Amino acid sequence: MIDPLTVAHHHEVPPGNYNVTVELGSPDRPASTGVTVEARRRMLAETGTAAGQLVRRRFAVNLRDPKGQPVWEGSPPSTGLDLVFTGAAPHGRVISVEPITDGRPTLLLGGDSTVCDQHNHPFTGWGQMIPPYLRPEIVVANYADSGRGSRTFQEDPRLFQAVLAATRPGDPVLLQFGHNDKTTTAADYRADLTTMITAVRERGGRPILISPPVRREFDEQGRLTSYARHVNSVGVDLPGQLRQIGAAEKVPLLDLTAASAELVTGLGPAASTSIYLTAECDDDTHFSEYGADTVARLVVELFRSSFDDAAAFLASPAG
Repeated sequence: MIDPLTVAHHHEVPPGNYNVTVELGSPDRPASTGVTVEARRRMLAETGTAAGQLVRRRFAVNLRDPKGQPVWEGSPPSTGLDLVFTGAAPHGRVISVEPITDGRPTLLLGGDSTVCDQHNHPFTGWGQMIPPYLRPEIVVANYADSGRGSRTFQEDPRLFQAVLAATRPGDPVLLQFGHNDKTTTAADYRADLTTMITAVRERGGRPILISPPVRREFDEQGRLTSYARHVNSVGVDLPGQLRQIGAAEKVPLLDLTAASAELVTGLGPAASTSIYLTAECDDDTHFSEYGADTVARLVVELFRSSFDDAAAFLASPAG
């Protein structure tokens, strides 16, 4: 079922990119307010304000048709922009929603269900949690879709072709595939990723590979299994292949497999359930809202250390 949040503001605008200005806080009581849009995409982290304290924030929103996952059968059509005030004591108002007419950069995402804008609570993709960690003028266009692998993402024109159509010179295009490449051969995986890298470059975009985050599966010694680390059923070490592709194509690789493995192993079998939907859905692949936010922060730090122009896209570490 859809997470039952109350829509605070609806703006009947067509698909496109928009600057949104909001005012957080209450004139007569303390408040704690965040903002989400569309399919539970977080735009502003929760901000505390004292009584009478009003804080203005601005952010950029990519509105697509349909909303959320491009192909998921439950994705509602775009009938305007919905903004929701969330938090422990939400209070705020929308000041303006204005079309973006300049040529500002867009951060584009391609991937699977661990990345996508998930509609159904409590499922959450890290891509829908990343906007608060970026500069407010940066547009995020998330074309990740559930169940997609390196080949099937290319085969559906609503996915990779849409990414290419939205890519302008200089735009980073982050590509994460592996969860659904369970039977993909090494040769096919390399060919699929190389094809996408070449196509993004032909559009003037800047491809960036992301190795898939680990699943939560431990062996009897408390170590992550090879399945958790994405060695697939035909014996292909998918993160290892990505490292080779990145080196051969001179493409940045964000080693999210290694970073998430360190996180999950450090937490251990019991505490790591907070990252996934283990308790809620007996699911050790997909993320809780907390887990998706934690993984988004890993992606941000990997992006910061691996991409030359990261400072132009990311908020400051203290921001």
